[in-house]
Amino acid sequence: MRPLTHRLVLDTVLAVVGLVAAAFVATTQARTPETAFLTFSGDVALPGVVLPAGSYRFEVVNPDSSSDVVRVSSRNGQLSFMGVTTQTPRPAGLPESQPVTFNEAPAHTPAPIQAWYPSGKSTGHLFVYR
Repeated sequence: MRPLTHRLVLDTVLAVVGLVAAAFVATTQARTPETAFLTFSGDVALPGVVLPAGSYRFEVVNPDSSSDVVRVSSRNGQLSFMGVTTQTPRPAGLPESQPVTFNEAPAHTPAPIQAWYPSGKSTGHLFVYR
């Protein structure tokens, strides 16, 4: 009868761990970070990486901290990039329909994304290039 007691204790512990994990996931999902889905018709660049034409998810990793890290991932989640950024004000006259600005690039090379401006925000995220 002793193995049955150990099994009951193990099942109870696993159930509690599962509930705690589910509560953490629900809390994490309830906190909505700054997020946008952007589609590029041509290749674009971020520090150290070229993103092929396609759709990407831009999101602030932890909007409540002082760190300013933006994760950019492909729609299928297979390509992911973490970029260090600094806060920058949205340029005067930049339309809300333009969520990114670009730096200049040599001919026939992908344009580097200078900054991303989440919808409805007065500040954006300036990517740090070295």
